[in-house]
Amino acid sequence: MLSISQLFIYPVKSLGGISVDSAIVTNTGFKYDRKWMLVDKNMRCITQRELPSLALLQVELTDEGLKIYHKLHIEKYTLIPFLTGTLTRFSVHIFDDTCEAVFVSAKADEWFSKMLAVNCRLVYMPDSIQRFVDKKYAKGNDITGFADAFPFLILGQSSLNDLNSRLKGALPINRFRPNIVFTGGKPYEEDVMEYFTINNIGFYGVKLCARCVIPTIDQDTGRKFKEPLKTLATYRQKDNKIYFGQNLLADNTGKIRVGDTIKIKKISVNQLT
Repeated sequence: MLSISQLFIYPVKSLGGISVDSAIVTNTGFKYDRKWMLVDKNMRCITQRELPSLALLQVELTDEGLKIYHKLHIEKYTLIPFLTGTLTRFSVHIFDDTCEAVFVSAKADEWFSKMLAVNCRLVYMPDSIQRFVDKKYAKGNDITGFADAFPFLILGQSSLNDLNSRLKGALPINRFRPNIVFTGGKPYEEDVMEYFTINNIGFYGVKLCARCVIPTIDQDTGRKFKEPLKTLATYRQKDNKIYFGQNLLADNTGKIRVGDTIKIKKISVNQLT
């Protein structure tokens, strides 16, 4: 039996994630997931790829909004209120994709720029803005927030256990930034999960997740290493890309919880074989 063992949301793209006992599935991903993002002067997204120190900024959810603090200096924090209403829109860039967003506040920009020693601005995606996923993988008019490309990422604990058995030192799940982690089944079973349900919500496995350098960054120190990509490249590489985890789309909304059973409805051919 496959069951959810962990759930994560990442309110601000590339900042520290939040482990939750339950998550609300919306049409853009989990509620609050990747709804905020930092951009540079050219309105391009800033991620741990070019700024590993983003890992040191941790997010907490409060009744009023987001509390963001530095992991090594927890007394240094800022509060970002939840936004509502219609605000002036601007175009922002997420790698090769472009979508609209709104600025949060000069106060937020100042705090982030000081913490990161980089001039940056915080932007937000209200529900009135839609960013469509690549039509090649869409099941309809699927949308997402500021995630790289898809609203959800699933990873099996057995897959991480198998990887860790090949490494000199075991790595935590936070290196891979999944939304859903499950136990049970074989290593890399998520590769072939074409359609499954959790609490009557359907999920499509649409594309294996091609990994960037972020899994090499220690999320507690911001330091970059060669692993696990060096080892993954020996057995999880195809067409010069390294894959670990599966990107998902959902066909409904609702709530899922740690402990919920995953019911496989359709299995696909393994894309790595």
